[in-house]
Amino acid sequence: MRDDRAVTASDPVLDAPRGARPRRQHRWVWVTALTIVGLLLGVAVAAFAYLATLASSYDQAETMPTNEVFPTTRPPATNPKAVNILLLGSDSRSGLGGSVSDIRGQRADTMLLVHIPADRSGVQIISFMRDNWVEIPGHGEAKLNAALAYGGTPLLVQTLESIVDVRIDHVAITDFEGFKGLSTALDGVTVNNEVAFSKGGHRYEQGPIELQGDAALGYVRERYSFPDGDYQRVRNQQAFIKGMLDKLVSRETLTDPARIAASVDALAPYLAVDEGLDAGTVAALGLSLRDVDKSEILFLTSPTHGTGTVGSQSIVRPDWDGLAALSQALKDDKVPEYAATHTGQ
Repeated sequence: MRDDRAVTASDPVLDAPRGARPRRQHRWVWVTALTIVGLLLGVAVAAFAYLATLASSYDQAETMPTNEVFPTTRPPATNPKAVNILLLGSDSRSGLGGSVSDIRGQRADTMLLVHIPADRSGVQIISFMRDNWVEIPGHGEAKLNAALAYGGTPLLVQTLESIVDVRIDHVAITDFEGFKGLSTALDGVTVNNEVAFSKGGHRYEQGPIELQGDAALGYVRERYSFPDGDYQRVRNQQAFIKGMLDKLVSRETLTDPARIAASVDALAPYLAVDEGLDAGTVAALGLSLRDVDKSEILFLTSPTHGTGTVGSQSIVRPDWDGLAALSQALKDDKVPEYAATHTGQ
């Protein structure tokens, strides 16, 4: 049952890119970069320009059997040429060396739905707040990330699919430790930090800052330093990803295959993907995205009505009308149009 009681805080705004951007020549180098960032997010499994040399590194990633990833009840594939990838980030695991069954009982700290439209005109990355108060099939209302604890990855997929009414094609999970290793492999990432804060012996000043290693890990983890908690953490994680994109498409990275290989090596031990997201699938996806420029990657957050409480729990209240509009935009491949017309997206 959806609860429309008054909220206690407003939903902060995430700016989205607007309008068309000029395309570049030789977009194949961007496909390489996008793939490595995708590894961080769980989208991709090998850099396409270096697929032959990186395949063995990717093999370190854990493969999750289909029946341990997807539920038996699924929405129809209304837009079969589009691709939807669920990316889960966990802050409570140290690597993924054990069985995927160990994921049961954990809670997903970061949930991103990556939508790749049928015409491959861009990529849209949608953050879902982990504290969204939603109906979890078979368990009643609870925070969204509780679905993973109640029923593992299949129940979380089923819950999200019931919210957006769109089929999720692939799932990937990474531990936050992957941020640490990947940022070090890239010799640091420049992030445009919105809010100054201190945590764990690190000071994060407002404005452009350089992050790697433990400082990068602390940056993407922190939420208690901010009045709006997880909202700011989502913005910081998106800022980190944007900074990583810039570093990955820089000349110093694209002309250094050893750095690219080191990046994959750093992340693979912290990555698990469904068995359908193999190297061949990713290579084909990469070729289809060869004309995508980084300016055509859109970050947004699922619509909410801010925070509130249920009993003693602090929650995020979903904007169900906004989610219905987002669902239709996903089905119609019109997420940029949705973002341009919905305040705060």
